[in-house]
Amino acid sequence: MNNMLLKHSFIELNAREKAAAILDPDTFREILGPFDRIESPHLAPQGIVPQSDDGVVIARGLINGASAVVIAIEGAFQGGGIGEVSGAKIAGALEQALEDNEEGIRTKPVLLLETGGVRLQEGNFGLLATAEMQAAIVALRRYVPVVGVVSGMIGCFGGMSITSALCTALIMTRQGRLQLNGPEVIEQEAGIQEFDSSDRPFIWSTAGGEQRFATGMVDTLVRDDVAEIYQAVRDACQRDVPLEARSSQVERFLSRLAVIDPSAPLDASRLRALWGRDQEQKVSPTDERIRELEEVWRQTESKDRSRGRTWFEALTGVTKPEKAGAPSVLCADASLGEESVRYIAVVPNAKNRFPRARHGEVGLDEGWTIARYVRDAIKADEHGKRRAIVAIVDVPSQAYGYREELLGIHLACAAAADAYASARLAGHPVIAFLVGNAISGAFLAHGLQASRILALDDPGVAVQVMSRTSAARVTRRSIEELEEAAKKLPATAYDIRSFSSLGSLHELLADVSADEPAQSDIENVQSKLKNAISETRDTTRDLSRRLTSDHARKGRAASIEVRVRMAEQWNC
Repeated sequence: MNNMLLKHSFIELNAREKAAAILDPDTFREILGPFDRIESPHLAPQGIVPQSDDGVVIARGLINGASAVVIAIEGAFQGGGIGEVSGAKIAGALEQALEDNEEGIRTKPVLLLETGGVRLQEGNFGLLATAEMQAAIVALRRYVPVVGVVSGMIGCFGGMSITSALCTALIMTRQGRLQLNGPEVIEQEAGIQEFDSSDRPFIWSTAGGEQRFATGMVDTLVRDDVAEIYQAVRDACQRDVPLEARSSQVERFLSRLAVIDPSAPLDASRLRALWGRDQEQKVSPTDERIRELEEVWRQTESKDRSRGRTWFEALTGVTKPEKAGAPSVLCADASLGEESVRYIAVVPNAKNRFPRARHGEVGLDEGWTIARYVRDAIKADEHGKRRAIVAIVDVPSQAYGYREELLGIHLACAAAADAYASARLAGHPVIAFLVGNAISGAFLAHGLQASRILALDDPGVAVQVMSRTSAARVTRRSIEELEEAAKKLPATAYDIRSFSSLGSLHELLADVSADEPAQSDIENVQSKLKNAISETRDTTRDLSRRLTSDHARKGRAASIEVRVRMAEQWNC
């Protein structure tokens, strides 16, 4: 047996030791290790000492004698944060594993997740990389199990919690934590009465491994023991595929949300009584329970104005869309030339049953409703021409709240991202049209899995990982210091032109009235959408195009270099 198994605690190992402990004995081979010296070019200019592996270990080897790749994040470096290089290493390794599987080599990926999410000092670099690794996971699941492990005291947060929720199998220890928004960020955004970031027992009861396992959000609960985790990974890798991933079980989780009354007291023990593993039969999907939830949604509708609603109505001509989901998610089908298009927008709803999602945030109901609308289109078009799907993006953030974390907002966001990625892989042209804010996990859920991204060239369109106030608190900088850094590093800026310089935009639309579009503005946008849909039908179904534009060759040079060098070393 592997010598690393002599060390009882898995948590106490560093990332390199963890990767070696997971693989079959004497099969560990590191790719892009520290002696390759591919480090982040963005940290030193900000006064941060970089690390020569950028905090991510990629190890090829065998698991149960079969080809595998272990991706281990080093939580001791920058809190396991995802930047351009570290993100490209993870996404690139998953893409190489996908290529193996497409060629008949069943390389199985394992992710060891000790991460606070996107590295704020690199902003949109990390956001884009996170979307790319999520796209690769959804594609990989068709061939082999994708296994995630959340073991240590840092846990798995931010966009990476969404990534974890896309895995075929998820393993946790009691010490691990899994949630979208960090405690300090929730306290900053919603107040200490909503979430006390100093109350450690409260935090672990909300998002710790024991609670996540008890309420069905992870598959296996293990002790902090190398041998036990070693075996759990092997068992997970033996699963047959394709399996229905947790993030694709829309009706199951809508049924679970149907038994939740947001106005009633709720804590960890009460949720176990409602959603516990011994209660699974009581929250299994039923038409009656879903109808009850739909009736609640019908009674909690308002028509608050927003850019998202304005452009939804302008592009569809529909002011009263059919309601098969949360009223804060608008959905309608409309013709665009010879194309049939499903438009989806998230909008404010002052009567939202979850108070923390009343201003256009992507919350629990919103994530699962988006997934429902997208998957309905996939199913309906299974044997015919795949309609296009346009995500109209105007989302200030994901919802920040205690109930949101307890009930698994990371999984709701993953469900939406999973649905969009699955639609793209099934042949649906998926287009994101940015008309307002596109922030953080909300953008990962609603927009970043698109085949093409179009945006209005307008000061009100912003893309970033976190609000300025929260980013300042987390990085211990002033807002003025953040803005000064953004002048030197476009990935940390909020404006759409800076985001465009990274190469992921298909087109930036100038001279369009964002708030009060005239008929000529609407026709201009429709023409651009039509062209994007047409181009998408004739190209690959992955996100690789984001790294081939002229802007990307300059703006994401490190992302490209990492992938080139990883491909060179993959089979050496």
